[in-house]
Amino acid sequence: MAASAAPLVLSILAEGDSYGYAIIKRVGELSGGELEWTDGLLYPLLHRLERQGLVDSRWGASETGRRRKYYALTDPGRGAIAQHRAQWSTVAAALEAAWDKARVELRSAGPAGARA
Repeated sequence: MAASAAPLVLSILAEGDSYGYAIIKRVGELSGGELEWTDGLLYPLLHRLERQGLVDSRWGASETGRRRKYYALTDPGRGAIAQHRAQWSTVAAALEAAWDKARVELRSAGPAGARA
């Protein structure tokens, strides 16, 4: 999960500026409810991305007038998305190759425990 967190947040921010709770909700939407992030996972990540210059933050007001911190993708953040995409493509291709080989090995082994 840790490896996917930064590219996911950067990609969500590529859709437009957002705040913590909305980012957490969007992660849930994009994963069909399979990923349930907490504040404890998201905010340290946002702070790290901000220190790296990949996102900026600003204080603004919510619809209710309450202060809320908004995060925005920077130009270096957009470049980081491209790097993450290339890395994920490489990882996905390697996994597919490994899984294809595993399928062949499992099929040739027959039922569980049938190996000599």
